[in-house]
Order: sequence, then structure tokens, then C-alpha cells
Amino acid sequence: MAQFPILTILTFLPLVGAVFILIIFGDEDVVKRNARYVALWTSLANFALSLFVWFHFDTTTADFQFVHTLTWMPDFNIGYKMGIDGISMLFVMLTTLLTPICILASWENIDDRVKEYMISFLVLETFMIGMFCALDLVVFYIFFEAVLIPMFLIIGIWGGPRRVYASFKFFLYTLAGSVLMLLAIMAMYFDAGTTDIQGLMVHRFPAELQTWLWLAFFASFAVKIPMWPVHTWLPDAHVEAPTAGSVILAAVLLKFGGYGLLRFSLPMFPEASVMFTPLIYTLSIIAVIYTSLVALAQEDMKKLIAYSSVAHMGFVTIGAFTLTVQGIEGAIFVMLAHGVISAALFLIVGVVYDRIHSREIAAYGGLVHRMPGYSLIFMIFMLGSVGLPGTAGFVGEFLVLVGAFKANTWVAALAATGLILGAAYMLYLYRRVIFGSLTKDSLAAIKDMSLREVAIFAPLIVLVILMGVYPAPFLDIMHVSVANMITNIESALNASAAISVAGN
Repeated sequence: MAQFPILTILTFLPLVGAVFILIIFGDEDVVKRNARYVALWTSLANFALSLFVWFHFDTTTADFQFVHTLTWMPDFNIGYKMGIDGISMLFVMLTTLLTPICILASWENIDDRVKEYMISFLVLETFMIGMFCALDLVVFYIFFEAVLIPMFLIIGIWGGPRRVYASFKFFLYTLAGSVLMLLAIMAMYFDAGTTDIQGLMVHRFPAELQTWLWLAFFASFAVKIPMWPVHTWLPDAHVEAPTAGSVILAAVLLKFGGYGLLRFSLPMFPEASVMFTPLIYTLSIIAVIYTSLVALAQEDMKKLIAYSSVAHMGFVTIGAFTLTVQGIEGAIFVMLAHGVISAALFLIVGVVYDRIHSREIAAYGGLVHRMPGYSLIFMIFMLGSVGLPGTAGFVGEFLVLVGAFKANTWVAALAATGLILGAAYMLYLYRRVIFGSLTKDSLAAIKDMSLREVAIFAPLIVLVILMGVYPAPFLDIMHVSVANMITNIESALNASAAISVAGN
């Protein structure tokens, strides 16, 4: 099983589907229908394959599993290498689950250039899975950057009125940070002589070099997360993106930054990570409090959810840099829970947007009278976002706060205010959209959710409640990898402390 290239198949299967769609010709309606079905069945097949990986994953080891290596550039010691551990496994699952949901969500509301749209989504899935599975820094970088292209097209072609501005802003912001990361990768290669991620994790970079490498990687990851103050591209991108584009952007693309910090910054540059921890805490707390207050002032539903995403990702960065098992596991869990909940919330907005073509909160009110099913589903995800016990949102935030309390009580106290503000803006949104009297004429004939829409939400509802009530399967998968990472960081810090003592 170790040598069978299952991760390579998992990565490139959507690309095969995209090629199939590319060669579909004929009557326009036939092409549209066939493109939708090929995209759906390809993404479902990929999800089934990822379930196979999930069930065959060994939770007792911290080693990378399903490793597949091919020689690529032997003269430079750069190879194609794929593998997953307890951290990346969960993000691969998140990606394969949400892609078919996004395709189903776009079934009716995308009627223009359907063929190209479905190709973009399948290519995007390939790049996302490839990024989480890559065990070579050059391969990682290629996938990491390649994701920009289909996402840029999805926002720029199928987005709202200001789509061109939003797509270019998204592209330039993320590209600017990544250029610095490329320079850092080159510096790492010249110091270590390899781009193999497993080799780099055990390689000890000099303390001065670590500082610069950490800053270069942080420049790229901070934009992706996004952290305050480089978050301004996110609300624009979300507002203009089509519903499925917003879902993928919030649920998976925002996790690239958090995943990068856990995969590179912490294990490879431990001394620099400890040195910059106060900076991370400061930026994260500002993000949690400031963006929550900004969310309270929003009149556009998508913008509100976008700002809430920035606040939630502030919890991720706090948890990751506590360097405690609870904090890091909490950070990963928050990313997974946010991936499911924010995806669902954008789909929730998409449901009513498809009906009356408005995202303004003021355009709604009293929907409970006409859409009771919709109101119930909205409530589940709204409470998940607030972090109600029994939902996915609670477990991750609780673990982060426990980890933060161990590391710094002030950080934990200030982060906890974000929970109160989070409850304020989500409950405020729900009250204004759902409750009250139905006075607007545009809502008089609005229909409740169709069977297709309910089918989209069903797996997400199950996940939100399962992760909240029984988080053990998810925590078990990541636990050994997280514990091993913390052990390695502590031994690296102890070794450098011993060297500095000996030097003095």
C-alpha cells in the first residue's frame, strides 16, 4: 500500500474529469448537462477515494503515510514526493467533501460558460489536494501558486459587478507575499541542499537565517489566512465571487496559511517562531476584536461572514503559537469547523440570493413565515459559528482558549471577548433576516428550499453536530502528529539553548 500512488491518483483524478469535459461538444444544452454530470461524478469518485485513504490511515504513528516518490530533477536533488500525516489528512478530506457540494450548489445558478466553470473547479480541486499532499517544497510551491489561477478566473468571470477589481486585488495580494516565500525556499535549498520537507524538518537552520526565513514565509501565509492588516482583499473577493467560489475560498483557501504555519514555520524555524510569538498574539487579538466589530456594522450578508472568517482565523493563529497540544489541536479543529460552517453560511446566503438577487440584510426580514426549513438550517450553522456547545465551533475554540490560558492568560482573556462579539453579530444577522413580520413585497412569494438544496446542506449539518458531540475521530487522527511536532520543536529549542550556554 505504501508504494501504490493513491495520493497521486487522488490529486490528479479531477484533472482527468476536466479533460473529459474539455472534449464535450455538440448542442449547447447537452454540453451544459454533460459538463455538470461529469464534474459531479468525478468529484464524488474523488471523495470516495479519499474515504478509502481515511479508513486506511494509521492513527498510531506520526510518520508520513501513503508516500509516493518519483525522481524529477536528480541533479538538483528535487523530486516529486507526496504523502500525508494526521494534519494534512483532515484538510484533504475537507477539500474532497466540499468540491461536489460546490458543483451541486452551482447546478442551476451558473448558466453561462458552464463547461469552463466546471473545468475551473476540477482543476482547482487538483491544485488544492496537491498542495496538502506535497512533501517537496518545490512541488508545494507550484501547487500553492497554481491555486490562484482557477480562483482568479472563477471570481473574474462568474463574479458580481466589481469582479475584475476583486479578482485582481485577490491575485496581487497573494502573489506579493508568495514572491518572498520563493526567495526563502531558494535560501533553504542553498543551506540544506534539499527541498524534501521531511529532510528540512530535521535540518537545523542557523538562528539568524531562521528569522529571515520565518518572516518571508509569514508574508505569504499571513495574506492567505488572512491576518490583520493584510485582510482587506477577502471581503471584496467574497462579495464578488459566485456562491461556490465563496465556499471554496472560505473553507479551503483560507486554510492554506494556517496549514503552512503548522507545516513549515513552526517545525522548521522553531527559534524564530518563539521570538515572533508576541507579534502573532498581538495581530491575532486585533483581528479577533477589530474584525468582529467591523462585522457588526455590515449591511451585506457576505461581507459580514467574510469578516467573521478573519476573526475565526485569529483563533487559529493564537492556538498554533501557544505551542501546546491543546492549542495546536484546537487551531486545526477551528480550521476544520470553520471550513464546514463558513461554507454552509455562504451557501445559506446563496439560497436567498438566487431567489431575489440581493445580499443586503435590509432586503430581508420575516423569512421564518415563508421558509421554515431554511430558517432551521440557518439557525444550526449560525449557532455553530457562535460556538454553541454541541456544535463543531465549540470544541476548537475551547481547546484554543485552554492552550492560550496555559501560555498567556491575557491572550486567552482578550481572545474570549471575540466569542462574545461573534455571538453578537451572528445573532443580530439572524434576527434581522429571519424574524419580524414579512412586509416586503419581494418576499411574499419566496419559496422554501428545494430537495437539491436540502441535499447540499445534509452532510454539512451531520458534520457540524458530529464534530461537536463526538470530536474524538478527528482529534485522534491529528493527535500523534501534533504531539510529535511539539516534541521536535522543544528538542530543537533545548539544543539551541544548550549551544548558546556553551558559547557563553
